[in-house]
Amino acid sequence: MDTAIAEQAGLLALSFVANLLSALAGGGAGLLQFPVLLFLGLSFSTALATHKIASVALGLGATLRHLREGGLEWPFALFILATGLPGVITGANLVLALPEGWAILSLGVLTAGLGLYSRVKKDLGLQLQPTNREGVGLWLGGFGLFLIGALNGSLTSGTGLFVTLWLVRWFGLDYQRAVTFTLILVGIFWNASGAVAVALQTPPRWEWLPALLAGSFLGAYSGAHLAIARGNLLIKKVFEALTILVGLKLIWDGLSLLLPGWAG
Repeated sequence: MDTAIAEQAGLLALSFVANLLSALAGGGAGLLQFPVLLFLGLSFSTALATHKIASVALGLGATLRHLREGGLEWPFALFILATGLPGVITGANLVLALPEGWAILSLGVLTAGLGLYSRVKKDLGLQLQPTNREGVGLWLGGFGLFLIGALNGSLTSGTGLFVTLWLVRWFGLDYQRAVTFTLILVGIFWNASGAVAVALQTPPRWEWLPALLAGSFLGAYSGAHLAIARGNLLIKKVFEALTILVGLKLIWDGLSLLLPGWAG
């Protein structure tokens, strides 16, 4: 009994920290949560199903806090959903053209590059400057969301960060608004679609889900509260740190697949 309580407490704490940081940065909960589930002995497929289901609570917790502030642009939100969700479904059902190792390595380099780009661009995302909201620019932006959705359907973590920076760079949102859109639309709808697709193939570790769901919800709510209270500068810094860390982890994973035993 004591071991079971300690296990649940550990899962709760892990999920809380991972999702608090994710709610601040607009993605990246899988950087901590998914690898730890593997370390605790779950198979890749079981860990993935468990993580995907738990991550839906990230969207729910963040949504509850952000909706209290109001101001969500529903037509634009529906556009993000309509263009990104087909990508999620496509990514979950198609085999990537690149071998897995090269795909993960390339994604890692790109992800770390996003964080470095944001760091170099000191003013990026600090002010709302709407752009590409009509015509060709709007539909090119929608195609970008479709591609990111395809990555989300195929990979375990990090793609929420892509959505956040895409909304900032292409559509001119500030970080706080971009994170709001990402956590509500990606956190609930994209993750729920991925969770259903994976869970239909592999059952999750059901007894671990209550603690993971509770931690995800509470961490996301707390992170969203901090993001709203502290504003764009804190979000930008956390985004850059998590993006670089996610990128380095993916680079490590990709090299491990391409060069078995390279790390010693």
